[in-house]
Amino acid sequence: MELTELNRKSTNWAKVVDEIVKLEKKIFPKHESLARSFDDELKKKNSGLLYLQINEEIAGYVMYSSPSSLCSVITKLAVKEKYRRQGHGEALMKAAIEKCRSKRINRISLHVDPLRSSAVNLYKKLGFQIDTLVTAYYSSDRDAYRMFIDFDNE
Repeated sequence: MELTELNRKSTNWAKVVDEIVKLEKKIFPKHESLARSFDDELKKKNSGLLYLQINEEIAGYVMYSSPSSLCSVITKLAVKEKYRRQGHGEALMKAAIEKCRSKRINRISLHVDPLRSSAVNLYKKLGFQIDTLVTAYYSSDRDAYRMFIDFDNE
């Protein structure tokens, strides 16, 4: 099991991005998927992606961005179905949180479908709190919790 930060200069960039795009298409509904704009998202200076590889296979990834010097946003977390409920999502989230914290940000936020109780519980376990319910966030009939975790950087 290997947790790696995706680096644009790495020799396997295209292969890794291709596998992640396939995973993205499989897990997320078309209107939520970043598959078509994935490369553009990763080109942004303030974004990053960590991926988990098990036996040469991409098992999951977490994508984040830091739109300001004070906050970061977890934009995606995905784990292949056969690797779920084994702690991989938690490992990815912890690594992303540490990456964001290394930039001395004060807050990390994310959005999650309230019906995805496993994800909501994972985020709560990691210290995230529910801020509010955002009506029609994903679509007209799908809401989201906005969740956050704050840090004291004194």
